[in-house]
Amino acid sequence: MTFLGSNRILPLVITGFLAVMISICAFFLIGNNNSSEPTTGETSETEQKTTSNDKTNQGGTSGDSDITNNVENNVDGEEADINNSINNNLQNSSENQIDNSITNNVEVNVDVNVTNNISNNVEGQKDSNSSNDGDNSNNNNGDSNSGENGNSGDDSNGDNNDGNNNGNNNEDENTNQEEIIWGVDSASLTTEDMIACVEDNFGSPDIWGRYLGDKEGVSRGLTSDEIELLQSNDIRILVIWNHFENATGFDNGQSEAEEAIQMAQDLGVPEGVAIFADIEPNYPVDSEFIRGWFETMNESQYTPGFYGVFDPERDLYAAYEQAGADNGQLLENAYVWTAAPNNGITTEDNAPEYQPQAPENAQIGGWQYGLDAQACNIDTNLFNSELLDVLW
Repeated sequence: MTFLGSNRILPLVITGFLAVMISICAFFLIGNNNSSEPTTGETSETEQKTTSNDKTNQGGTSGDSDITNNVENNVDGEEADINNSINNNLQNSSENQIDNSITNNVEVNVDVNVTNNISNNVEGQKDSNSSNDGDNSNNNNGDSNSGENGNSGDDSNGDNNDGNNNGNNNEDENTNQEEIIWGVDSASLTTEDMIACVEDNFGSPDIWGRYLGDKEGVSRGLTSDEIELLQSNDIRILVIWNHFENATGFDNGQSEAEEAIQMAQDLGVPEGVAIFADIEPNYPVDSEFIRGWFETMNESQYTPGFYGVFDPERDLYAAYEQAGADNGQLLENAYVWTAAPNNGITTEDNAPEYQPQAPENAQIGGWQYGLDAQACNIDTNLFNSELLDVLW
């Protein structure tokens, strides 16, 4: 009877033992699959090392998603090729928190190629936060004797390529640097001989400054024949008004602007072209005149402009600053053509670096850097290419 009882108990013991072992194995398997420990590649051998870490997280329709991805590569050898890829795809989750961290500590003597690619695609209802953080950098220590001791691939220099524009440091930068172009202005009539004189002695101007109407003993006014000649030579016309010698008083500024507008219309100057009030250095000037000219011209079909010696020590400089303080639109909508500093006449090829003087925040259109050339009766200028928008 005792022997028979033992035979019945033994199978039960074995069955229980197997059940316990299966449970333990399942527990460790589940624990390993859900581990949040960093994925780490380490090596200290001397041959080429290739490390690839690829992690993809898919989120379904659960309420919250909290994902932390940490990848660390510690490589010590002669050559290294590291490729890290993390893809997080979450759909229809209400609150998402994603933390991505990649650290590459590389000590190699020859070649190291590192690619870090992080993509976060989140389609959630609200509160979706993505962070590509940690020491997402490449520390390369050692001598670079050949090859590429740096980064290559989708995410060179440790930047993140984020499919959802989260943590993307690869935005294009637009410098939009304006072109500086050479031109002249003259008080004389423009003829074919005059253009040839300028081209033979100075250069090929893209802009030519001319006056509205005759001012006896000072300047000849722009004519229809000149307009046709200049434009047929692909030269743009800068329009100047100089029929005053006192630049003070708001009403005076208004009346001068009204006369300039009428003469420009009679000559056929198109809408949008700038007309520059010529404020010579010996003229009395105040902010009221500047504001009167600006406000009247700004309300017309033309663009307001001011010419003068905008030296910080001169009254014109202070008057313009005050006018800008009284009417903030002046600084944004009026162009300044400054004759400061005076560097002297040059050819186009020997023109100075573009360094005009003007009040702070003024919209500088051009710089008359050289006055009264002995040949051709011209002044020499450098212009910002943006001024072409308001020339004829």
